[in-house]
Amino acid sequence: MELELIKRVYFIGAGGIGMSALARYFKKRGCLVGGYDKTRTVLTTTLEAEGILISYADELSTLPAGFEVHAEDTLIVYTPAIPADSVLLNYFRNNGFNLQKRSQVLGIISKGQFCIAVAGTHGKTTTSSIIAHILTNTGYGCTAFLGGITTNYQSNFLLGDNNVVVVEADEYDRSFLTLHPDIAVITSMDADHLDIYGDAAHLQESFHLFARQQKDGGTLFFKEGLPITEGISYGAGTDAVVQALNIRVEEGNFVFDYQDDQVNISNIALMLPGKHNVENTTVAIAAALKLGIDPEQIKIAIAAFKGVKRRFEYIVREDKHIYIDDYAHHPEELRACFDAVRQLYPDKKMTVVFQPHLFSRTRDFADGFAEVLSTVDELLLLDIYPARELPMEGIDAAFLLNKITLKNSNVYKKEDVLTHIQQIQPELLITVGAGDIDTLIQPLKNILTNA
Repeated sequence: MELELIKRVYFIGAGGIGMSALARYFKKRGCLVGGYDKTRTVLTTTLEAEGILISYADELSTLPAGFEVHAEDTLIVYTPAIPADSVLLNYFRNNGFNLQKRSQVLGIISKGQFCIAVAGTHGKTTTSSIIAHILTNTGYGCTAFLGGITTNYQSNFLLGDNNVVVVEADEYDRSFLTLHPDIAVITSMDADHLDIYGDAAHLQESFHLFARQQKDGGTLFFKEGLPITEGISYGAGTDAVVQALNIRVEEGNFVFDYQDDQVNISNIALMLPGKHNVENTTVAIAAALKLGIDPEQIKIAIAAFKGVKRRFEYIVREDKHIYIDDYAHHPEELRACFDAVRQLYPDKKMTVVFQPHLFSRTRDFADGFAEVLSTVDELLLLDIYPARELPMEGIDAAFLLNKITLKNSNVYKKEDVLTHIQQIQPELLITVGAGDIDTLIQPLKNILTNA
């Protein structure tokens, strides 16, 4: 479907972070935009305030005028997370509408444009957000579709006036294979989404296919140590072609030097903590340099980057209490988060509230979760957030708890978490998870700041 022909767009699963960015894009293009999601959230409410027609019932009667009859200029976008028996999804399928997945629509939008695509089982949201910020802050400009709400722009969508587009390339159900980037980045290839891929080998095969999807003359950057044989490697203090060196903590910020075979940038100050974020920033610098952006302007832009919501986000930062919230939901993401916390606050007792995400992920990585969660000082474990899955026999929070060796750990209901935090008043609190654990953020903030 040609982009110029699209006049109406309806999103099934409009409240997803990636879907909502597309909804904003088409609204900015002057299209009639509507959508459905099963739950009203802050994000869907924001979309409504921006003039996007959102309903919360999977019923034909909720369709806005203009979407009930098939038309050549109408596009239906859906997320794979939508149940197969969805009334709206099946209505559009059975009546000849043009249905596309989010990833396919990104392919339509980026076709004919200079595309920077960031892939990886983790790190892609932060990396793509840093790239988009550098391009925007320096005045180079870009249109960006991001997997998180950037703190600087309070949005997951940026609209530029040039032909450069930055996209987060999602590996879930091989979605990123619809993209053909000019600059591609692969941040990580850890086993994940095994409910889709079956095993780690098939996941890696998909990333190898993505690595070969660049346009002629394109550039691939990949994290040093990944099983990639072509492209430009990057990493922290390694034998990579693009390197972050002399990493240190100064006045609560991470500071490092950038080096490749042509450019050196010293004393880059980064608000985001952790070696993993230094590496994310390093490849963002490399991508920006590839576009010819001035190194000193890149350095200034990085110092101004405030991060992404729910990516090591400080909720409370006071002498008495530190409260950090993070989206981590894979053992390696948890490890990176906890390592960053330890580097910043080595002497503080770490209290962690973790909500496992998906029964299948909890089952597949139980030992990895148990290992990293056993390294904290106190663990409050929530029930598994099912997302798109039905329960699996024997797979629950108690199953995971039985594998954790930390004595100071237990399973809690959400309301009990609040009671316990009220009682212990932790000096260092971390909430981690990709489900609805974010509903605890404001209540926990109130407990700590009103203490």
